[in-house]
Amino acid sequence: MAKSGKTVKVMQTGSAMRREHSQRETLIGLGLNKIGRVKDLPDTPMTRGMIAKVKHLVRVVEGK
Repeated sequence: MAKSGKTVKVMQTGSAMRREHSQRETLIGLGLNKIGRVKDLPDTPMTRGMIAKVKHLVRVVEGK
């Protein structure tokens, strides 16, 4: 996999409380565990898959 400088900015908008364990673990894997946190993550298929799994709890703020 080639290293590109593309990143995606993700913000947590929903609570992880009362969610499946795997969804909570996915948020922790993304570096999000509190509402309002924002992370710059590499734009890879793995990251996109994690975002898709918890799409109801996060929002993509901007993509570079």
